Amino acid sequence: MYSSTDQLVFRKSSYSNPNNCVEVADVPGGDAAVRDSQNPDDGYFLLTGREWGALLGAVRRG
Repeated sequence: MYSSTDQLVFRKSSYSNPNNCVEVADVPGGDAAVRDSQNPDDGYFLLTGREWGALLGAVRRG
């Protein structure tokens, strides 16, 4: 696990709403870190590559 968000490069989707958005950063090994863009100092959580893929698939299906 990363000790600091300084080691991660977070990005927002071009579909983001300025008032409601999450940011994601790629983690070596295919994992992803996700955080609240409005409160980035509150930390982040890690998803395995499999969990990240499942989340993206669910979002795409609506």
